[in-house]
Amino acid sequence: MSDYHANNPNNLRVDMSREDHSSLNKTFPHTATRDSVRLQRNPGHLNGKRTSAPTSRSLPQSKILPHTDKAGDPYYIGDVYEGSRIRSRDANSNDGRGTPYLDHIDYLTDNGWSNLRYLADFMRVTTSPPMWKFLSQADAVERGSRIKAAMLVIHAHSTERYDITTLEHLERLLQIENKDHHHVIARLFVVEDLSRDLIEALGSHLDVDPTFFSGHISDYIWYNTRDPWIELPSLDAVTRQQSHFNVRYAQTRYFRTLESFKRAREEAAAFNVLRRVDRDGDSSRKDDIYSSVVGLVRSKMSFWVQPQKTQSSDPIVGIVLVDPPITKGFPLWGGYNSLASCPSMTERFVPRASKASVFEDTIYWLEEMTDEEVQSICRDPQALFLKPLSIICSEWILLIRYAKTRFSQLEWEVEDPYLRHRGQGLASTLEKLHTWRRRFPIYKSIVSEILEKSIRREGFLGCTGNTLRTLEKDYQMLLSDLNDLHDRSERMMSVVTAVLSIEESQKALEQNRSLGRLTYLAALFVPLSFISSFFAMSEDISKLKSTFWVYFATAVPVTVLALLATRYSHNLNMIWKRGMHRVGRRLAEDP
Repeated sequence: MSDYHANNPNNLRVDMSREDHSSLNKTFPHTATRDSVRLQRNPGHLNGKRTSAPTSRSLPQSKILPHTDKAGDPYYIGDVYEGSRIRSRDANSNDGRGTPYLDHIDYLTDNGWSNLRYLADFMRVTTSPPMWKFLSQADAVERGSRIKAAMLVIHAHSTERYDITTLEHLERLLQIENKDHHHVIARLFVVEDLSRDLIEALGSHLDVDPTFFSGHISDYIWYNTRDPWIELPSLDAVTRQQSHFNVRYAQTRYFRTLESFKRAREEAAAFNVLRRVDRDGDSSRKDDIYSSVVGLVRSKMSFWVQPQKTQSSDPIVGIVLVDPPITKGFPLWGGYNSLASCPSMTERFVPRASKASVFEDTIYWLEEMTDEEVQSICRDPQALFLKPLSIICSEWILLIRYAKTRFSQLEWEVEDPYLRHRGQGLASTLEKLHTWRRRFPIYKSIVSEILEKSIRREGFLGCTGNTLRTLEKDYQMLLSDLNDLHDRSERMMSVVTAVLSIEESQKALEQNRSLGRLTYLAALFVPLSFISSFFAMSEDISKLKSTFWVYFATAVPVTVLALLATRYSHNLNMIWKRGMHRVGRRLAEDP
């Protein structure tokens, strides 16, 4: 055992015999030999359905997301310039259990690491702190004890899976120290959602850097000046010393009805971590179902490896945090492509992921690692994260393909006069275009961050290689596509603005023609009204019989002259100017 483990009082472990280890296999019967993994998979898995660990979701959940009109002012928990009101009131008890990890976070918060205050509030509230006032006691208890995780014990030729649904299961597995640990290459905890108990157990037993958890609990893209949930980036020199990183991405889901989309938002409100489902900003098309919606789910995946201060044969220990699934709606276009190549006709058993959740997909592809990929973990622990980062890259590819589709439709709207004048016209097109134009710089910064802080990172935990470089070309292509889409949006914005200006000019010309017609009508009726008023000055109308013809003899010529003057007013004005110019020249020539 390394000196680091021996001197760490929080890293509690107990030696277990082979019999004890076998008893755990009976309790958690998910063991697969890599060479025969396809033969040992249960039928449900072959059909794309893996039996997942049950999770308690029967208690009523708050359906009010923070930062909405219903939620109200989020600063009732205190802003960044004052002390935490949640900590001062200590609203949630710890059920009599000690909280060494939370105490450690409080100590760091008071001694220079103020960015960890929000994580401490998260653990006390058991969910996103702005939801504090909306939680019932039962809801808070359920959220605080919620655990859904799996421990993968990776051997050279097999992988064992232990599902974890209670704190007791988790603590028991954390205390395992197998005497034959040299046969174990890595132990990886895959965790869905976060909770108070889960953070306390993992953090205290494995001595996890608190910034690993704090970087996963929120999905904010920008901040206000009072926000206590601000996540300031660390210096690159500091980041390269850390054994963890967080990755942001977006999942695209199709909802047949607006009601289904609303249900998905309510489902996201039941997560402990803050995740939101945004509309894509585009309306339904003619070929789409009326009122159908495409949602963009803000998502994160976080990775951590336990540092080893001395050379040791102890297995590598890591954690992968993933988001809970949105079950409403469907993955857009059926979801991302398989990470495996198409098998030949001679292969009877085909690898197939369920795509039911990121949790199950991540475990599935980790169990599908080849022997070469497993052996590379010993040289570079980041090899554990190759498959999860491949899933993230595939989700980005799906999102970019969808963005290209919407852009092609917007260009079609600008080109086709029928589509251009349908609905709200180009004003609606410009609004949808601006939504995507605003997102592309954000997406570019996220992909660039993945490239610099994970894919291209060298010297992770002192390793000489970087297995994640395998994905560098894929992420470079993502960044290139985003740059092209951003440039395309800027050019298209200029085109739409120009077309709008042309259409406004055409509308102005049409209005001028309408005003010209009104001028003709005025020129027609004004002389008639004037002559009628002139002859109406006599009190005895019968006296006008002998002069009635005079009305027409006078009115008609006057009207004709008025129409001619209106019609040729421009020409008369030009003639008048020329005449005055000639007169001026002659006067200038006379001595």
